[in-house]
Amino acid sequence: MTICAGEDASALDSPPRAALTLAADGSYAARLARHDDAAGSWYPERWTISGPEPYAVPLAGSQPEEPDSALLPLADGRVVIVRRVADRFTVSLLSPTGPGTQEVLVGAVAARALSLLPPAPGGTLGYALAPGAESTALWRVHGGTGGPERVAVVPGRCTGGVWLDHEGRLLAVDREAAGRTKTVLLDLARDAEISPLLQITEESDDRLLLADPDSGLLLVRSDAPGHDRLGWGVLGSSLPVRFPECLRAPDMAVTPFAIQPGRALLPESCAVAFRLDGPAGTRLGVWRPPERQLRQFPAPEGWLAGSGRWTPDGELLLPYTTAAVSCGVARMAVPLGPLEPVAGTGDPRTEEAPEAAVPTGGVADAKLPEVAVPPDPGPPDGGEIVLETGDDIADSTASPQPKPLDAEPLDLPPHPRMCRPVPLQQAPLAAR
Repeated sequence: MTICAGEDASALDSPPRAALTLAADGSYAARLARHDDAAGSWYPERWTISGPEPYAVPLAGSQPEEPDSALLPLADGRVVIVRRVADRFTVSLLSPTGPGTQEVLVGAVAARALSLLPPAPGGTLGYALAPGAESTALWRVHGGTGGPERVAVVPGRCTGGVWLDHEGRLLAVDREAAGRTKTVLLDLARDAEISPLLQITEESDDRLLLADPDSGLLLVRSDAPGHDRLGWGVLGSSLPVRFPECLRAPDMAVTPFAIQPGRALLPESCAVAFRLDGPAGTRLGVWRPPERQLRQFPAPEGWLAGSGRWTPDGELLLPYTTAAVSCGVARMAVPLGPLEPVAGTGDPRTEEAPEAAVPTGGVADAKLPEVAVPPDPGPPDGGEIVLETGDDIADSTASPQPKPLDAEPLDLPPHPRMCRPVPLQQAPLAAR
């Protein structure tokens, strides 16, 4: 599951659109590409990435596209395109037909704004949010019985969108109401019944960035510690949200985009992939909850922002495009074992390992060398929310609350089957 969320505060309410959107099963992807002509006009492009070698097919219509057209690839190879036309948005289906493109109009949505949600599990349904003055409408733009249909109206202004299960029933959105943003849960099997999901403090702005239905691991962003920080929690757990110090990088934009799948009821063993953008360029970051540092690796040249997928086999797929390769996917085998000491020092944190050559082919395989980074200093003394630092020697899910849970109970049903997730509540306010 992939979602893009920018680091800049100005982008928090409207996360930047991913340069490439992957289908729910990762078989296809779609993006807006530019012609090589003088005008540099835009056209839709579908990528096939499930085979031995990725390739792209242009889905250009009879006229150039506007740069704000939105694309949603389906698991059957078709692509949903949403275009603004006057005071409404038209929804069409694109598919290649020989040398041309077949386009079928699905319908239209009358709204001031319409933003596509990430692909729904299953790969056949498409949803979008249409925010209004005091409420937000949830639309099913593809997969209904008669064109786009309004599924629900949610009080407040909603953004984001993260799926919490494999059935496409539980949808989390970030809702702004009364000047605060909190993540709420929409149960689409119960007429989009609304319930709270993420509220760290009453005065904080709390947003959900990523979720893994298998393990229940959640990546969140909140200003509860005093400023915007990345944190993690577990769906259905009574333990507090944690804010690792190693995920705080003032000189870089740290954007989570994929969680290692297939780790049922093992949230601490899940690795999270980050895109790191800073003055030195773009790098790949990998982190797991028990670790106290964000590991850094070289990223492929031309990596398309906001896109990537972690396969059940443990590979990271990073789509990229360069002047020499118009459609490429770097297959990264990321080492997840403990850090090895650097030769001659005995300390894995003091020197940087040499980098391997960045892959440049259409499909590239690489086992990435790790860049060992010293852990960040601990938080300042005071009455802030407890943050995870390198001095924490206890297990990373330990809680100072009475009768803490050291791990998720083994007799609980798997997280994807939970219909009423327990809201994540306030983290402790006193330093350890």
